[in-house]
Amino acid sequence: MNILVLGSGGREHTLTWKLGQSKHISNLFVAPGNAGTALIAKNIPIGVNDFEGIKNAVLEHRIQMVVVGPEDPLVNGIHDFFLKDKEIGHIAVIGPQKAAAALEGSKRVAKEFMGRHNIPTAAYQSFTAANIAEGEAFLETLKAPYVLKADGLAAGKGVLILDDLNDAKRELRSMLLESKFGKASTTVVIEEFLSGIELSVFVLTDGKGYKVLPTAKDYKRIGEGDTGLNTGGMGAISPVPFADKAFMEKIHQRIVKPTVEGLRTDNLPYKGFIFIGLIKVGDDPFVIEYNVRMGDPETEVVVPRIENDLVEVFQAVAKQCLDDIDLKVDNRTASTVMLVSGGYPGTYKKGMEIKGFDEISDSLVFHAGTRIDGEKVVTDGGRVMAITSFGNDFKNALSKSYQNIEKVSFDGMNYRSDIGFDL
Repeated sequence: MNILVLGSGGREHTLTWKLGQSKHISNLFVAPGNAGTALIAKNIPIGVNDFEGIKNAVLEHRIQMVVVGPEDPLVNGIHDFFLKDKEIGHIAVIGPQKAAAALEGSKRVAKEFMGRHNIPTAAYQSFTAANIAEGEAFLETLKAPYVLKADGLAAGKGVLILDDLNDAKRELRSMLLESKFGKASTTVVIEEFLSGIELSVFVLTDGKGYKVLPTAKDYKRIGEGDTGLNTGGMGAISPVPFADKAFMEKIHQRIVKPTVEGLRTDNLPYKGFIFIGLIKVGDDPFVIEYNVRMGDPETEVVVPRIENDLVEVFQAVAKQCLDDIDLKVDNRTASTVMLVSGGYPGTYKKGMEIKGFDEISDSLVFHAGTRIDGEKVVTDGGRVMAITSFGNDFKNALSKSYQNIEKVSFDGMNYRSDIGFDL
């Protein structure tokens, strides 16, 4: 079977690595890919939103399945693009259609979906420039801290949590009147702040049946102790130690089941991953957000724990017989630590040579922002490389990752040495 993975990050390298282990794989392609995927598949220099370019590659390489990594092409309707084209309409696409992808593409749509299906989430209201005064008045009814979310996609940076009411009003104006996050903040969702500990639950659905995948907890802030600016993710752990059987049953009954049933009720065609960002408040789970794909760096700890042939799992999704799959999960803990460029998430340099990663043993190396430059592998993004390890518990797994990180070097390399500090 010929399969094309769309994307260029650590998530896509991990998926490619797992798919490559399948007995059903003939040829594996990644567009555009990175230096890591180049070692195990054929990279094709096509952007994830170049639908015509993707179609041409699919026809040229006789692709039979497309696995969509990032959210952008899903929100922009790549699945619908395939379905409407006679030449490629028969090809399996792993990822929801455009109407369902709005669950990530619009915070407002997601909140309204949760409201319709009685899924627990923070109280909220949404505002535009036309009713900004009402937004300021709504802020005055809330207690600090204040949560402002750009409605659209903002590369993981469209959420502000502010302790001061005047700062919150100022940022609301900046988002709505000065386009702080571009088109993403044309509408802003203001919601109550929920205090608790966060985790992520991943679900794979074929639109009828579903499988709950391993849980994960990631660490977004750049600084030790969860301080500083938000990033795309500095590390992750799976499973989440505090998500015991009783808590997972609450998540399943109150959130997972009504989410999948809600998609069906609302006629939102869905064949792919649902990433449910949760917060545990007391002993109860609340939804923070939906994503319509796997998370990154959560993929780097969730996918390695899945023991099934991933091609067979995705084929079951395409044929809507996922309930026939017996999901097998490695019961060890997986951890990953992200190596990032100096200056990230602000400005940073690219093109720094990465040394030592080929000397790593007893850990997995997943490339994120890398490219091949002649004979060298160099940095090509803010988040550069994820080092994933297995252990009997998260401390043991992290210890292996940190030991192996000592072998890696590039100019300005930075990472958090306290992943799992709050567990």
